[in-house]
Amino acid sequence: MKSEQELVRRGKKDELVSKGIDPFGHRFDKDAYSLEIKEKYQDIPHDEFESINDVYTVAGRIMFIRKMGKASFFSIQDKLGKIQIYISINDVGEDAYALFKTADIGDIVGVKGKVMKTQTGEVTLKCLEYTHLVKALRPLPEKFHGLTDIEERYRRRYVDLIMNEDAKKIAFERPKIIRSIRDFMDNEGFTEVETPVLTTLLSGAAARPFVTHHNTQDMDMYLRIALEVPLKKLLVGGMEAVYEIGRVFRNEGMDPKHNPEFTLMEAYLAYSDLEGMMDLTENLFKNIAEKVYGKMIYHWGENDIDLSGKWKRISMVDAIKNVTGIDFKKEMSIEEALKLANEHDIPVLKHQESVGHIINLFFEKYVEETLIQPTFLYGHPIEISPLTKKNQDDPRFVDRFELFIGGKEFANAYTELNDPDDQLERFEQQLKEKDLGNDEANDIDRDFIEALEYGMPPAGGIGYGIDRLCMLFTESDSIRDVILFPTMKDRK
Repeated sequence: MKSEQELVRRGKKDELVSKGIDPFGHRFDKDAYSLEIKEKYQDIPHDEFESINDVYTVAGRIMFIRKMGKASFFSIQDKLGKIQIYISINDVGEDAYALFKTADIGDIVGVKGKVMKTQTGEVTLKCLEYTHLVKALRPLPEKFHGLTDIEERYRRRYVDLIMNEDAKKIAFERPKIIRSIRDFMDNEGFTEVETPVLTTLLSGAAARPFVTHHNTQDMDMYLRIALEVPLKKLLVGGMEAVYEIGRVFRNEGMDPKHNPEFTLMEAYLAYSDLEGMMDLTENLFKNIAEKVYGKMIYHWGENDIDLSGKWKRISMVDAIKNVTGIDFKKEMSIEEALKLANEHDIPVLKHQESVGHIINLFFEKYVEETLIQPTFLYGHPIEISPLTKKNQDDPRFVDRFELFIGGKEFANAYTELNDPDDQLERFEQQLKEKDLGNDEANDIDRDFIEALEYGMPPAGGIGYGIDRLCMLFTESDSIRDVILFPTMKDRK
């Protein structure tokens, strides 16, 4: 059932039609934005405007109206901000002024006007021509309250962008961040590529998939959970330095840091390794900070994150030892590890009954949330890293790191495993874990094994969560703030 305001607006729409005016408008050529005009004239004294005859044409949504007798004020909002308009019957004529008097907040209009400044010092356009463009049939939320229901803010993002300047600011900053990433990667000699979203196998990450069905082939397929395997095949093909920025899909829970579909960047560099990926990552983040924002310190959550200086590098077992005193670097039986887990109230699932998995469980409980300033945490157990090269000095661990900032993971990198026989053994181990109940385990990708048998150069590889990266730089607390249309529950 429509509200009284909606009924009134629909009545005004019908009046426009009766006067031969299209309520939903046509092309309108504008030549300026609000912010450009205000910045150009804000420092010019009021008295000097008598000699200024500059005229601009703008368009936007009416956000404020103060209707008076034969002269009124209103403001319009375009993509860069708001500007005040002064409209008088003496300047636009009776018909145009009468048309303006029927306008509601939320309507979209065009204005051709001469720049002026009010006695209070506000840069304003004196309307010379007024054009109705679009009749808004629904009223906007209360000016000072906006959308108070957080769920509705994200569900009706279009209204949030109208009412919430911070939301619009983030919407424009995110593309700048991603463009900066692309420029950096291109300048480093990488080639951007695209790989399939639909796949027949699970590989490249530990995650539950979304399942779909290909009707023509009559087979189930998955939405990709990672970008890794096809990009590494391109290394086999000789492309040497490749990256992709794309959506991936993981059928998992939603919280302020996770969305079921999110943007991932993965990059692979032939003849590099873990250290090379650390250097690449540190330089990438600092480049964004410098080129897009011009600062190195960001307030995220409850912490001030400092991206300057040399970032900390520490092994997983050393980080655990620093907090708990337990040295997982020494040789240990599964029985000893299970006993330690039991003593520290750490539950261990059937498929996690290995020393490596228990080391990771200790890290997640005691260390992860303490890594506030940028930290490269390296040396993961082999059991949780099926696509990573073994460490030469201690094959119980692999050459992998995760970047942690503010207690959250921002990147995951490897010295890539390029031994096809070793890779097959890792896949077979994953299959055993799947049989034990690990529904995030990888399938055996025999096509990838075949590709490795042709020879993949030594390489470093890395994946970045672009949404979380945007959260840091825009100082946003929720992933929903940096994704324009996050996954939402159905509206009841």
